[in-house]
Amino acid sequence: MSDSTSVPKAPNVAQSNGIPPPSFELPVPDTPDLVTENVFKLNTLITNPRQRLLMDKLVEHLHVFAKETKLTIAEWRAAIEFLTRTGQTCTPLRQEFILLSDIFGFSSLVEGLSNPSDGKGTDHTVLGPFFTEDAAEVSLGESIASEGKGEFLFVEGRVLNTDGAPVPGAVIETWEADENGFYDTQYADREKPDCRGRLRTDTQGRYSFRAVVPVPYPIPGDGPVGELLTMLNRHNMRPAHLHFMVTAPGLKTLVTALYPEGDTYLTNDAVFAVKRSLVVNFEQVTDATEAQRRGIPRDKPFKLLQFDFVLRKDSEGSSGSEGHKVEADHTKRDPTPALGPTPAVAPAVPRDAKL
Repeated sequence: MSDSTSVPKAPNVAQSNGIPPPSFELPVPDTPDLVTENVFKLNTLITNPRQRLLMDKLVEHLHVFAKETKLTIAEWRAAIEFLTRTGQTCTPLRQEFILLSDIFGFSSLVEGLSNPSDGKGTDHTVLGPFFTEDAAEVSLGESIASEGKGEFLFVEGRVLNTDGAPVPGAVIETWEADENGFYDTQYADREKPDCRGRLRTDTQGRYSFRAVVPVPYPIPGDGPVGELLTMLNRHNMRPAHLHFMVTAPGLKTLVTALYPEGDTYLTNDAVFAVKRSLVVNFEQVTDATEAQRRGIPRDKPFKLLQFDFVLRKDSEGSSGSEGHKVEADHTKRDPTPALGPTPAVAPAVPRDAKL
């Protein structure tokens, strides 16, 4: 008798997934338009309305793209090879696909659609590819960075809800690059988390920690995404910033970052993530007494960042409400829509546009 915990052997014969052919007839796809129509007809088998909407729109725009650009086999193959290399570059500590989404502005677009600014809570921005789950617990006032990682920075403030009430016990995850422009995950000899930490607000919703002054840095250029930026004649620089993820029961999770003012790359961030409300002032502090009070080593001068995070309540608004309206309308439409003319192209934003 075989051990019930043993790994089952692969079948000797290739097997179907068990789903029968559709009950309706499909024409032989002799033309490009018939290929598109057949895919739409098969999408009518999708029972989940949201999945149906997503797949229909994906097929619609992919097929329009191929037809409008007269995509060649060589170009299609190059794209497949590029995406394959992007996946192969990913590791548990490196997310090249998020980076790809970032440089197309897609991450910022989805974030903005999911968390529109409402003037009440702190604005969201992209998570980025360098978040990890292994940040060490840091006591209030302690450092997230080991010695020698950069110029001293002290960060303090409160976590509040939209009524202005403090949020005790909120969990703050924070992470940043060091003075060399590298995250800890980019070092081959990484032994433990550095320049990242997890802390909790006190009973008054206050938080504080020591860090290093962030610097502008290039997103990784040693992979397919870096190669793509070079091909597109685009720089790969991000403005200096400090990442945050703030969570608390009954409140919406906030994923954001703070950007020191005056950075060259604020208006041309490689991943389109900067928002006006997240550009902040870093105060220069030279008073040794203040340095000592905040635990700055050797009472050295430091930068001070003071910022209050405001979290929206779970009951405030409904993320993606417009998407639900589209979904409702979509279920009523013709399952094999004609691919209409290309919409007019929106005017380009001036290159010298200012924040």
